[in-house]
Amino acid sequence: MVKSMTGFGRSEVITPEYRMAVEMKAVNHRYLDLSIKMPRRFNSLEAQIRAVLKEYMERGKVDVYINYEDYAENRVSLKYNRSMAAEYVKYFGQMTEEFGIANDITTSRMASLPEVFLMEEEDDDEEHLWKILEPVVRSAAEKFVEARVREGENLRADMLAKLDEMTVLVDEIIERSPAIVEEYRAKLLDKVRELIGGTQVDESLIATEVTAYADKICTDEETVRLKSHIGSTRNELEKGGSVGRKLDFIAQEMNREANTILSKANDISVSDRAILLKTGIEKVREQIQNLE
Repeated sequence: MVKSMTGFGRSEVITPEYRMAVEMKAVNHRYLDLSIKMPRRFNSLEAQIRAVLKEYMERGKVDVYINYEDYAENRVSLKYNRSMAAEYVKYFGQMTEEFGIANDITTSRMASLPEVFLMEEEDDDEEHLWKILEPVVRSAAEKFVEARVREGENLRADMLAKLDEMTVLVDEIIERSPAIVEEYRAKLLDKVRELIGGTQVDESLIATEVTAYADKICTDEETVRLKSHIGSTRNELEKGGSVGRKLDFIAQEMNREANTILSKANDISVSDRAILLKTGIEKVREQIQNLE
């Protein structure tokens, strides 16, 4: 099976401690470009998250969003900052001596001063967090891949149909080629007879000229290579996997052969089919850009 580079996946888990949700979406890119947006609490797990994601994807610009809610009530603790309180007391005493004012500081007023009491968030156990998060990441990635496969199958079917159309065009060019040479020979012979009147025509000169013309317009090599490239593309699509880069190279080669046929064409029928071939190849190449 082949996979599209566009896709979407989402998964969520709710435990007595957390609600964790992982969402990912992707667009086309030459390589794998992972962008992970997550709370600071998960920063230490980024390498593990990336390692898991790389098991499921090889190309694409993938945006990953991780959200969570903490249901636990004991992760925040109150800390008494004794050194800061001592600083306040020292300066209050200094103000009393310098300005002759009463030192009416109380415990409750001290407690309301900045930095005397601090709310500290306790760090979660990294291993425990990962044990909860990893299955969610994998589940979202699996749904993401499923979406890519569905779209990839649609692309594959469309490209196979276009390859069939291209095969028909190549066969028509091959079938038309002998007739072009024969028509040229007949026209050349008529023109020579018209010029020389009743004089005997030198068939060897006609044969030489026709042979040179046939060599000039011959597209046998190009059509053979085109059919080979079409077959290779079809085989890669049937085989599946990460085929985007390889198929893009083959499409470039197909376009080169079609251009050569068009440049050699000295017949409106062949020219029309060569143009249709180029159009078909370009459509296939556009679809290839969407494959992983």
